[in-house]
Amino acid sequence: MNWINFLHFYQPANADAHIIKEAIDLSYYRIVRALEEYPKIKFTLNITGCLVLRWEEMGYLDLIKRIKKLIKRNQIELVGTASYHPLLPLIPEKEAIRQIKDQEKILKKYFGIKLKPKGFFLPEMAYSPKIGKLIKKLGYKWIILDEVAFNGKLNQVDFNKIYEDKQTGLKIIFRSREFSKSYVPETVLKILAENKSPQPPFTKEGRLLNSPFTKGGEGDLIITATDAELYGLRHIDHTAEFEKLLKYKNLKTKTVSEFIKNKETKFPIGNLVPCNWESTEKELKNKLPFALWYDKKNKIQQKLWELSNLVYKTVEKNKKDKNSYWARWHLVRGIASCTYWWASAKDFRLFGPISWSPDEIERGTNELIRSIRALESESTRKDKIKAEKLYIKIKQMVWHKHWNYYWKKK
Repeated sequence: MNWINFLHFYQPANADAHIIKEAIDLSYYRIVRALEEYPKIKFTLNITGCLVLRWEEMGYLDLIKRIKKLIKRNQIELVGTASYHPLLPLIPEKEAIRQIKDQEKILKKYFGIKLKPKGFFLPEMAYSPKIGKLIKKLGYKWIILDEVAFNGKLNQVDFNKIYEDKQTGLKIIFRSREFSKSYVPETVLKILAENKSPQPPFTKEGRLLNSPFTKGGEGDLIITATDAELYGLRHIDHTAEFEKLLKYKNLKTKTVSEFIKNKETKFPIGNLVPCNWESTEKELKNKLPFALWYDKKNKIQQKLWELSNLVYKTVEKNKKDKNSYWARWHLVRGIASCTYWWASAKDFRLFGPISWSPDEIERGTNELIRSIRALESESTRKDKIKAEKLYIKIKQMVWHKHWNYYWKKK
């Protein structure tokens, strides 16, 4: 069994310290400790820059040092991303470039990454052709996407192949949605223990229909990509299935770059579908690639983006303002993907609560209004008044929706 495992480490920059501490204690330390104990295991990681800065602020320098040591042992491959986890297709290109370069500086400072990482992780795996071209232009070689990006449908990808995007030249690997939405170690261990090895089914035309994993030249292959918090914080692994899996003699792991390097043949693919790692086939059919963050029918999200764009433009116009540093400090926290995600109100049922939280929406909205308030230039007065009106309107809409929903549930 070959397992390519991609782990995404992220907590919002303005998250409460106790939330970050819980993720560190239950998930991050566990993953690092497992890699230290099993030197043959290799994972590819995305560690968002804003989280690294919080680790330093909170005194977790030992965690940074241990990860740095695992990088030197070639057990961890780090990738590029945007430092404060915005949804890249929905923000100005100038801001995307700034955050991508900021991430590179953080990786160099804290982990000694001297060369640009080969891989890139799109926050929420939110892909658009424009962002793909930008990533290639900035020197990255590959990206990982959810399998739905292949053609807008699930169960269509041959995971054993390395694809190459005709539009950008980027190498593409796809994660298995089915595996990644499970508790991966438990699922993989069960297959290994039962010694299952089904051949992937084909149609009469010879087209591959996806099985839970793909059988390749070196054995069965599973490609997963999940939040790192799945390993302890979001799933309590009472019987230590993760550690049991890593002990398995027949398990082989590689970093994504190693996996790509070993595949000489690249399969060209055109017209990747704009999407994210939660996209449904129905959403993509209805031209809603980023529905959890931007839905034209979601009035609260629309107001949030109106405020975000106003604040961003005002901050950009006032770079010489003596408080421009603090304006940006709040801005990047406000435009993180979480601000809009918590306004989507989608029911995830098995893997989490409804994505609705007035407090989290307010957290992001407060950062946005503080950003524009920080500016002192007299020329910002009209924009500030407009922003304050939007801010008040958003709060009113959020709590009106929340309490109407609450009393209906009662």
